[in-house]
Parts: sequence; C-alpha cells; structure tokens
Amino acid sequence: MFKHILLPTDGSSIASAMIKKTMAFAKESGAKVTGIHVVADYHIFTYQPEMLADTREQYARDSAAHARVFLDEIENAAKELGVPCETKLVTDEQPYEAICKAATDAGCDVICMSSHGRRGVKGLLLGSETQKVLTHATVPVLVFR
Repeated sequence: MFKHILLPTDGSSIASAMIKKTMAFAKESGAKVTGIHVVADYHIFTYQPEMLADTREQYARDSAAHARVFLDEIENAAKELGVPCETKLVTDEQPYEAICKAATDAGCDVICMSSHGRRGVKGLLLGSETQKVLTHATVPVLVFR
C-alpha cells in the first residue's frame, strides 16, 4: 500500500484532527510521514519605507515560531504511535505548489490533507489549497473533512 505520506498542516483544529487520523493510517500501513508547513512569502505595501524597518525579519521569526508549534504537533503524534517522521518548513508564494513539489522531492506516494469544506462565496473568495493540490498533484490525495 502506501509507504511514504506527505502531511501538510495549516495549524487549524481541522488539521489537528487530520494529523491523528493520518498517523493511525501510517501506523497501519507501515508508512513513514513527512510533515510540512508552508509559509507565504513576505509582502507588504506602504508608501513610507521607514515603516518597513525589521518587519521582514519579524515576519520570518513569527512564522518560524508558529510553524514549529504546528510541526511539533506532527512529530509528537508520530512519536506517540511509533511512526517514522520528519518535518519541514517551506516558504512559497503558492502553498499548493510547495506541497506538490515536496511530495515529489521526498518520494511520497500519497498526500493526506484536510479540507475546511468552504462553499459558495467563502469558497470562491478564500479558495482551497486542497482543491489546488487535488488538481495539480501527481500522486493520490486523501482528503479528511
């Protein structure tokens, strides 16, 4: 069956529930897990350059701190069930592209991710990284809802 699972997380409560389910699935399958959190590139618009002092560095520090919390959750869930696991933080403008690339680069044979189930105007305005991964991934995608 599946031997290497890519597990993206955005740190949401839905992602937390999916982490537990994915780890149980990995344990049953004898698979290893690569956890990933994607941070968007830093962008800011301003008309006064002095407003940007240390902002990029602060954004990087804050993003890394949040990512560490999210990725620690994956590592702890893996350790609890004895599932081999590694994690990585990636910065990319398009999270879905980073997820698809990470799956290919790591040799993953499935991506397990959550869906927030947004519909209507919310779904249209906010978009869906899960939908984009489903469309662009070259490996199967298992979606937890």
